[in-house]
Amino acid sequence: MKRTVFDTPIIKTLLRWTSILLLKFSGWKVAGKAPELKKYVMIAAPHTSNWDFYYTMLISFALRINIYWMGKDSLFRWPLGYFFRWMGGIPINRSKSNNVVAQSVAAFDRSESLIVVVPPEGTRSKARYWKTGFYHIAHGAGVPIALGFLDFRLKMGGIGPALMPTGDIDEDMKLIKSFYCNVSGKRPDLTSDVALITDDFMYIDYSRIIRDKNSILYTSGDSDADRLMLQSYYVEMTGQVQASTEQ
Repeated sequence: MKRTVFDTPIIKTLLRWTSILLLKFSGWKVAGKAPELKKYVMIAAPHTSNWDFYYTMLISFALRINIYWMGKDSLFRWPLGYFFRWMGGIPINRSKSNNVVAQSVAAFDRSESLIVVVPPEGTRSKARYWKTGFYHIAHGAGVPIALGFLDFRLKMGGIGPALMPTGDIDEDMKLIKSFYCNVSGKRPDLTSDVALITDDFMYIDYSRIIRDKNSILYTSGDSDADRLMLQSYYVEMTGQVQASTEQ
């Protein structure tokens, strides 16, 4: 992959500290941490506003992750095309979705290190269902799916656990979406539908989410328990950040 702003000497350091200050002055907080993995697909959800890109970039700099992101090919025309590519952009022709998946898998195969951010809604407009391209990319490349989020209600963004796709897309998508049940986008009315789970979080066992440098969740086979645990993990993770900043 081509060099981007994230691996440009000096500039990346300046932008990291600038991002930290901008987040602080705007009241935003960062939750979670980036998996110390060389390759993964990262969900960016919910996607309801142009502000999503702004905060995604700030949080990426703050967490020191070198991301690539997919955008519609019209964004990469003159005069801003070079700039968006330097910012990690990858132009996508939405009319050729199967080709996008194949090219993305090939890019993972060729690269020693690659993090691709994909908004599953695929658009800022109301999307009732998530697109599944990100899942097919991760499964085809044999890499985890990291759960990135922006919660405008809490003014918080970051990364939750990573999930290894099993190939059972229906069950895996239910599990992934459960993490986002309490996440509020900039425009909640445009947020895709997700299945709500119970709000009783008192006796949830978080031990299966490995709290090491990779934070990978491996499914247990009990889909209801897995979904409840992952939703609860989001509440716990963001609650810890809220509590630490209020002290």
